[in-house]
Amino acid sequence: MSSTAVTVSLDDLKNGSVAFSTLEAAFGPNSLGIIIVKNIAPEFVQLRHRLLSYSSYLGNLPEFRLAKIENPAAKYLTGWSRGKETLRNGQVDTNKGSFYANCAFYVDPSLSCAKHTAEFSPENFPEYLSPNIWPSDTTIPGFKDTFEDLCRLIIDTAVLVARACDRYAEKEIPEYKSGYLEHVVKTSTTTKARLLHYFPAEVETAQDENTDDDWCATHLDHGCLTGLTSAMFINERRQIPAIPMGYAYSPKYLPVLGELDSSPDPTAGLYIQSRSGETVQVKIPRDCIAFQTGEALEKITKGKFKAVPHFVRGVRPGVVGGENQGGLVARNTLAVFTQPNLGEIVDSEQGISFGEFAMGIVEKNTIK
Repeated sequence: MSSTAVTVSLDDLKNGSVAFSTLEAAFGPNSLGIIIVKNIAPEFVQLRHRLLSYSSYLGNLPEFRLAKIENPAAKYLTGWSRGKETLRNGQVDTNKGSFYANCAFYVDPSLSCAKHTAEFSPENFPEYLSPNIWPSDTTIPGFKDTFEDLCRLIIDTAVLVARACDRYAEKEIPEYKSGYLEHVVKTSTTTKARLLHYFPAEVETAQDENTDDDWCATHLDHGCLTGLTSAMFINERRQIPAIPMGYAYSPKYLPVLGELDSSPDPTAGLYIQSRSGETVQVKIPRDCIAFQTGEALEKITKGKFKAVPHFVRGVRPGVVGGENQGGLVARNTLAVFTQPNLGEIVDSEQGISFGEFAMGIVEKNTIK
């Protein structure tokens, strides 16, 4: 098994010319379960830089402003969330802040959340059926537009990756429904995006360095295919994410923040636990998008596509040297979780819908 992620070009995905052996190396039984797509549309780089800069601006807003974009009724799965998630034996996670948004706008621009069904309503499943809450343009100008534009581009690419996955699955998995994953990505109103801000670690609050998954405990995504940008590392002591204030200040967008050339800690970043149990660090180039498989797809394919166990390791306090010595280094990224519609069956043997499956995951991961 290769210890590096498979890379393909966007044009090869569009042309359907990705070799079967390449798809097998990316998603087969001996794979890492992740694929990197290069030669993305030129606007991706600009959108990524702006939105990941906005993640630092957002995470550094005053508490009273962040409280306005929290949604406790939705278990914080729309809007802002920090310290509301439990990881690793019930530990409360305060290492990162998240901004969640429904991506139903990809299917229908008038939608702000998934479509209601007879079984699932805002009353019994607000986590997926609560409308989006956005920072106002007077707080973070252009946040909503930038977020939606980047998510659309990632989902457009995910459609092509899904088509390639279908090609592999149709040959390898008995009774696999032709074109299923592409259908999910293109038509689902439950797709969610999560903008993450991993707060800088300070020495006096650092956790035990023997814990590998110190910023985001080992977990599985519960959707089908997760789109990931590369992480953006920012020295927030040098690039201060403070929003200029003043009656005359009304820009279309806030200034982008300077990005470090690479992580100041080579051990920091995304790690995948491979099918063979090996832990592999995966580095995504900043002009590329990565896609990895989740639990719903594993269920749908009866285990042929395995969900990818992964975790994030933070920048260790005290290892930042050179011109960033003493800096407060944050890590920002975006994940887009493509998922089946709530009523779609993901476990045919037990007759479990995605909505039922997702309810169980949400209940397990949030603070009571």
